[in-house]
Amino acid sequence: MSKFTFDPTIYNKSDNKPISTVLEKELSRRGVLKRGGILAAFGAVASTGLVGCDSSSSSSNSTTPASQDSSLTLGFDSIPGSKLDSVAVPSGYSAQVLAPWGTPLNSNANPWKIDGSNTSDDQLNSVGMHHDGMHFFPLEGSSTEGLLCVNHEYIDRKALHPEGRVHAPVKYDEIVPPFAAEEARKEIYAHGVSVIHIRLTSGVWDVVANSPYNNRFTSATEMDISGPVAGSELLQTPYTESRGKLNIARGTMNNCGNGHTPWGTYLTCEENWPGYFVHKGTMTEGEDRIGFGDRGSRYQWDTIQGDSVIGEFSRFNITPTGANATEDYRNEANGHGYIVEIDPFSPGSKAVKRTAMGRFRHEDCSFGKVEAGKPIVYYSGHDGRFEYIYKFVSKELWAPEDANSTNKLATGAKYLDEGVLYVAQFNESGKGVWVPLVASTPIPGTDETLGGRLGSLANIILNTPLAADWVKATPMDRPEWTAVDPVTGSVYVTLTNNTKRNNTDDSTSNDTNVANPRDNNKFGHIIRWDEGSEATSFSWEFFLFGSPAAGDVQTNLSGLTSANELASPDGLVFDDRGILWVQTDNGADEVEENTNDQMLAIIPSELSSKGDKAVLGSENQDQLKRFFVGPNGSEVTGLAFTGDNKNFFINIQHPGNWPAYGTRNAAEASSDDVRPRAATVVITKDDSGEIAV
Repeated sequence: MSKFTFDPTIYNKSDNKPISTVLEKELSRRGVLKRGGILAAFGAVASTGLVGCDSSSSSSNSTTPASQDSSLTLGFDSIPGSKLDSVAVPSGYSAQVLAPWGTPLNSNANPWKIDGSNTSDDQLNSVGMHHDGMHFFPLEGSSTEGLLCVNHEYIDRKALHPEGRVHAPVKYDEIVPPFAAEEARKEIYAHGVSVIHIRLTSGVWDVVANSPYNNRFTSATEMDISGPVAGSELLQTPYTESRGKLNIARGTMNNCGNGHTPWGTYLTCEENWPGYFVHKGTMTEGEDRIGFGDRGSRYQWDTIQGDSVIGEFSRFNITPTGANATEDYRNEANGHGYIVEIDPFSPGSKAVKRTAMGRFRHEDCSFGKVEAGKPIVYYSGHDGRFEYIYKFVSKELWAPEDANSTNKLATGAKYLDEGVLYVAQFNESGKGVWVPLVASTPIPGTDETLGGRLGSLANIILNTPLAADWVKATPMDRPEWTAVDPVTGSVYVTLTNNTKRNNTDDSTSNDTNVANPRDNNKFGHIIRWDEGSEATSFSWEFFLFGSPAAGDVQTNLSGLTSANELASPDGLVFDDRGILWVQTDNGADEVEENTNDQMLAIIPSELSSKGDKAVLGSENQDQLKRFFVGPNGSEVTGLAFTGDNKNFFINIQHPGNWPAYGTRNAAEASSDDVRPRAATVVITKDDSGEIAV
């Protein structure tokens, strides 16, 4: 998630805490505080991989590590940090700019103009703004041609419009003067997802102009809604009345992380979507918890006069003003906050919002180990201070022949429209519990159930965070991306940062806890877990702690050096070889003064020669290597790769002064004064070999 769209408001007002008040109680119980204080002891535990699990105890993990033909080793040296208007890659690698914002996808769009004067129609038919999560879908198994699906998280008005070239992202609560409908449409069309047909020709990747696969989904595109919320009167608006349907919504927005499916579709995640709406009336408990506000929507689209279609702009004001839901847009936001499935191979098909997977600020989603006769499992974090980690388990069991389905969205309905949504509790002794968010789940401390308090499953889904509060989920330090190791099946999550943690023992959610032990956590950490023999159990441990290299022993718990110091781990992706790629969204001056945002690599399954699962510590931290550094002002985010692992696609979001016009060389793409353009960077090895090895 971009730091420029982060909503700092704490919406979780619950008093949820794990069994222990703080980590010190757990460490003290186990007698490991003899080495000099809570964090020193904590660092010793983390570096040995024993957090929450006595050496004599047995693990409940049922995942058996997959065998590898040979050991895998990172074949590059960690590169220095950099502060440049260009990207940095290891020696022997090259970087190319591909599909920057405004690149035409068809002949209905004019070429991108330096002065920002492209029209809304141009933007509708061009690559969107601020690239984020993405995935590469090969055409007929090719590693030289395919469809690149790219999220577009938000916009920068001063880059999007002609007024000026200065990079100044709109702050979350910035109010702007009245503006024209044409400008608003251009902003709406710059959001969403681009499906881009790309091809490698003579060593250069480029967009295939006018390909029938090229496609755009924006914040105005009509989409279907499926799962528990579909058909509910809580979706009723003047627009649904005009269409005679209660299973549709308009647009997807603030698309941050992503996922994909075993049957070949793209999943885009709606993250900080509540800020696009304004609610000036009396909110329900659920509306207040999800994060609507009365201070004005992020881009003030609701203030535009002159809808060209019903509710074009007025739908962003969800204040009840009429006699019922057919007279205002009180229910408009109920169609947002989901994971959206797109079939990139069928450009005429509609996107589908899969409501069974929960409604919250989805950072990304990743599926677990896929096995015949077992459910499909997806993991997703809610990016916010003191928010939660969720998993969805399909009702339908996996049939391998569905991997080759010709009706991909029907297959998506089969696995994603029915199932159970769970929320995580992280407890002592490295144990965890997945609590089902279903009608029969009891609310602790009461004689009620979720169904008794909220009613239907549709209402539980619409109020996912509130339901999670009531069942005592563990408040986390901004859960961002999840990733599943293809070798071991272990699941990883980035907890990017949380500077509002404290250690007051005041029985509130902002107290430290066993899974989030650092108060004023501005460097972030990564947690790993393994599923248990039952769907409701897991075992967990800390894998990595962010820190500056110069951090003291109470800060630099993973022993990081100048070769791999990091802050705010964010993007997290495994390639199919088992290499874990960690991207950062610098949130600490101590690291940011030494390097721009970056991407590092590590192979978790190769950290230990003993066959067990080691974590990162002082004895092996040299296995975490910096591979890529972005240009000044940017966030490095999104990662995709071709099937042969010879082409990596990385997104550069909100660069300050990059790339220079007309250049393809991303390492030499700066100029003194450019209108910045988010873009994809393609990394290749000069000897045409696999990346990183």
